Amino acid sequence: MKAEEQTSRGPAIRSEPCTGENHNLRTSLEILRTKLDKESYSKLAAINAPKLHSFVSRALTLCRPKSVLVVTDDPAETELVRRRAIEKGEETPLSVKGHTVHFDGYFDLARDVGNTRYLVSKNDHLDSSLNQTERKEGLQEQARLLRNSMEGKEMIVRFFSLAPPGSPFAILATQVTDSYYVAHSLDLLYRPAYSVFKQIDPSVGFFMILHSAGVLTGGVSANASRRRVYIDLKRDTVYSVNTQYAGNTLGLKKLAFRLAIRKADREGWLAEHMFIMGVHGPNGRKTYFTGAYPSACGKTSTSMVRGETIVGDDLAYLRVFDGQVRAANVECGIFGIIQGVNEKDDPAIFESLTTPGEVVFSNVLVNNGTPYWLDDGRQHPETGTNYFGQWREGVLGPDGSAVPLAHKNARYTLRLRALKNLDSEADNPSGVPVGGVIYGGRNSDTSVPVREAFSWQHGVITIGAALESDTTSATLGKEGVRSFQPFSNIDFMSIPVGRYINNHLEFARRLRNPPRVFGVNYFLTDEHGAYISSKDDKRVWLKWMEFRVHSDVEAIRTPIGLIPHFEDLKTLFKDVLGKTYSVDDYARQFAIRVENLLSKNRRVGEIYRRGEEVPSVVLDELGEEEKRLLEAQARFGNNVSPEKYL
Repeated sequence: MKAEEQTSRGPAIRSEPCTGENHNLRTSLEILRTKLDKESYSKLAAINAPKLHSFVSRALTLCRPKSVLVVTDDPAETELVRRRAIEKGEETPLSVKGHTVHFDGYFDLARDVGNTRYLVSKNDHLDSSLNQTERKEGLQEQARLLRNSMEGKEMIVRFFSLAPPGSPFAILATQVTDSYYVAHSLDLLYRPAYSVFKQIDPSVGFFMILHSAGVLTGGVSANASRRRVYIDLKRDTVYSVNTQYAGNTLGLKKLAFRLAIRKADREGWLAEHMFIMGVHGPNGRKTYFTGAYPSACGKTSTSMVRGETIVGDDLAYLRVFDGQVRAANVECGIFGIIQGVNEKDDPAIFESLTTPGEVVFSNVLVNNGTPYWLDDGRQHPETGTNYFGQWREGVLGPDGSAVPLAHKNARYTLRLRALKNLDSEADNPSGVPVGGVIYGGRNSDTSVPVREAFSWQHGVITIGAALESDTTSATLGKEGVRSFQPFSNIDFMSIPVGRYINNHLEFARRLRNPPRVFGVNYFLTDEHGAYISSKDDKRVWLKWMEFRVHSDVEAIRTPIGLIPHFEDLKTLFKDVLGKTYSVDDYARQFAIRVENLLSKNRRVGEIYRRGEEVPSVVLDELGEEEKRLLEAQARFGNNVSPEKYL
């Protein structure tokens, strides 16, 4: 009997499916030997990891695929995955060589925060603010949803390393999926590690992800309303079903990131929602920054800014070596929001998106093989194909809303090595030294465009831990709502936020000279709602921060931190952008909006007064900032010009 014929007749499902808790090694290997062809079996048997064998065997018996494809590091096998994504209609070739497009359908277009849940045993404890389900109940529900979910499809088994393989930062991970689009995206975003798995000690831990797109209708997950993402903290395992959107299905991204945060908590390092970039200073100097911004708040565009170099745009691991912070990019590719990417503002990424090379677009508009997206600076066609189907201006979706030509959360996926501005140290197994840490959010009426904290503690608490940002299209729900976004990580924080803050404070105690901490806000508006800074201005803010790391310029002390002198910005705007920067620009951008800052401080303080494991220093630091703001209010009023602090 052929392996694919046997697959649909596996043994009965046990009470805790896919966790690997009930299978011994002999049972797991026997299931694999019975259900796999000889080549696939030999690939898995070559890895001395009983936990892996148990995980894959239980996925087989639960999901019951027609066949199994085990992919190694062989480029021919990764090309096979890409080819099958096209053959199965999960991706469609575009006119530029190597470019393809994928559509997620109308109801599966963003991270589903509400249905992403931690599985927690009854005797375990997570912060009450975290979305969680009792573990046994969650495992039973995911078993019901995943059961037979791969019938008639092929199961794909993948092996990757989070961070450079063999480095001190590296964490191994395996993902099982029935989506060639997902498997292809993983190839673009992560470093292959089958050969590393073959060498591991059986006791070494690794992350495991099981995903099924579920029933497909027209290539789209038909049961998106029953979409579930479960994170089993006990077994370092993620389950995802009835979804194709990459934020819900690329388990090595934000889903495994939650597991990494807990691992970092146990081991004394930091797993962060941060880009890593090199900012180039005078005389060939290069200073590395990490930056944490919520999705759609300028994170990728900052890491890709003209004239600087990128190490990574999304996730970073930070460790201490010899008293210095070093950071490594978890990924080796970009899954970026494409809205607003245009030739003028984003020349490096725009070039990669319009020239031959391996790129996957998602949820854009396609007309005659050319992809279009919102605010791309081009003339748009009046018809085409997008995530809705056949599109024309004014067409209404199934919910009665007008369908835009492309979704606000439309994406592109590519390898970093496709970019001309990739930093030379991007794959350094020792990471890069961190000179500064940036926290950025989206608010129209509160924070100045750039400021520096007085100290690591002041920055971690009053900038990182106090971050607020308006919601965007990257997550399901209403846009434009001011939300609490500590460290731009609230959606992924798998430990109490108080402990997370304390970990940052303790982390710095091992450092000879902690990185400087900065806050940025690109989204201040005037009374008419117009932005009072341009997209390009971030290039100036980065240069000023680089100067501050090396004490090349002085700064003005205000109640909320250190801000630039006008003359320094005037020079930088001229040198960097060739623009005239006026005193009026400076006054509007760097006014201290006391009442709004006080309101924010009090909102954040109230959250931490109710929080769990919150160090007392958090409320102390917030209290000191409030005191400084009240003094400024008493002296100068609610809108304080920066010149008042000279």
